[in-house]
Amino acid sequence: MNQLTKPSGINSGLTRRTTLGLFGAGIALLAAGAARAEEEKVLTEAQVLRDPEIPVIGNPDGDITIVEWFDYNCPYCRRLAPELRQVVQDDGKVRLVLKDWPILGPVSKVAARMALAARYQNKFEAAHEAMISVNSRITEPRIAELLSGAGLDVDRLKKDLDANAKAIDALLVRNNEQAEAFGFNGTPSFIVGKYRVPGALSMDQFEQAIADARKANMGRKIERN
Repeated sequence: MNQLTKPSGINSGLTRRTTLGLFGAGIALLAAGAARAEEEKVLTEAQVLRDPEIPVIGNPDGDITIVEWFDYNCPYCRRLAPELRQVVQDDGKVRLVLKDWPILGPVSKVAARMALAARYQNKFEAAHEAMISVNSRITEPRIAELLSGAGLDVDRLKKDLDANAKAIDALLVRNNEQAEAFGFNGTPSFIVGKYRVPGALSMDQFEQAIADARKANMGRKIERN
């Protein structure tokens, strides 16, 4: 599989009109991806938005889903994380689906696998916050230090990882296949509702994307009625 390392993003200086235009193009691309999924079974709504093995934070019953493909060693992901967390918290009705996409080297894969193994202690969010909050690239020794400091049982974590390695690696394969099928060029990349967003956004742009996704959902409900 291709290893993608070049982050792509939406320039925070874009006007609102230009940004919405890009989002509009994203809807068409997402629709095209859904059509391909009939054959590939990669981009179905259930797999992208509702994979039961993918960690979800925020409101699990929220009316809008944000899906993020991220890498713990991606500086853009780390810089964005506090703002995205604030948007989700302030809104109160957003499901944030976190898809590990470790494309920046072997240590990224170690970090992703360890974070996913933390689910078996019901501590994925603590593991995620510990690793996404650092200010520099992480190393393998640093991963264990961060997770221990976040209250995880690292010995148990390693045992859970060994016992569930097949399921964890299959999940990472699914995440990668979806990212490649969407044509994402790097981390972070997002789906916001039905919008495809290949890059980082500001808080204002996230809020606008969420608002637009809600309007689109309302429009579909009116049509069905």
